[in-house]
Amino acid sequence: MELNYDFMVQTFPAILKGIPVTLEITLVSLLVAAPVSFFMALIRIYQVNILRQLVRVYVSFIRGTPMVLQILVVYSLLPSLLNYLIKSLGWAFNVFEIDPAWYAYVVFTLNTIALLSEVFRSALLSVNEGQIEAGLSVGMTLPQVYRRIIIPQAMVAALPNLCNLAVNLIKNTSLAFLMTVKDITATGKIAASYGYNYIEAYVDVFVVYLILCTLVQLLFSFAEKQVGAFRQLKYN
Repeated sequence: MELNYDFMVQTFPAILKGIPVTLEITLVSLLVAAPVSFFMALIRIYQVNILRQLVRVYVSFIRGTPMVLQILVVYSLLPSLLNYLIKSLGWAFNVFEIDPAWYAYVVFTLNTIALLSEVFRSALLSVNEGQIEAGLSVGMTLPQVYRRIIIPQAMVAALPNLCNLAVNLIKNTSLAFLMTVKDITATGKIAASYGYNYIEAYVDVFVVYLILCTLVQLLFSFAEKQVGAFRQLKYN
C-alpha cells in the first residue's frame, strides 16, 4: 500500500493548527496544578493528620486508574451533575453548551495535580533538612526558608521529572479528542475522514507530536544547563 504523500503535505499545515489547543491544555493544567501540588507535597512531608491520608488516597486513585476512564467519567458525569444542580437552583443556563475544552482542563488538571505533587515531594525531600534548621537559627521564618533556600534547590532537582511530566502531559492531551476538543489528534482525524486517509493523517500527527515533544525536551535541557552553570558560578 502506497501512502498519499500529496495528502500528507496538504494536511500537515491543518494539523499544525491544533498545536495551540494542545499547548493551552498543557499550560493551563500545569499552572493550575502547580500551587495545589506543592501544598499537597508539604502535607505529605509534614504528615498533616487527616489531610495526609486524603492526599495519599487521591494520588493513588489518579495513578491507579487509566486516563481514558477518567476522561469518560468526567465528560459524561460532570455535565449531568452540573445540569442537575443548575436546574435545582432554578437558573436558566444550558450546561451542554459549555466548551468541551473546559472539561479537558478539569481532567488533565486533576491528573497533573496528583503526578506533580509526587515530583515536588521527592524534590523537596532531596534537600537536606539541616538547611531548614540553619535558616531558622538565623532568624528566618519557615516560609522565608522555603522561599529563599529550599524551593530554589528543590526546583533544580525537580527539572528532569518536570520535563518527563510535561512531555507525557502533551502526549496525553491527544485523548482530548474523546471530549470533541479539536487538538492535534482531533484535527488529524477530521482531515482524514474526508478521504479515509487515516494512515497518512496519523503519520502527520506522529511527526507533529515528535517535533513538539522534542522542542519541550530541548527547552528543559537548556534550563538544566543554565541552572547548572549558575550553581557552578555561585559556589566557585
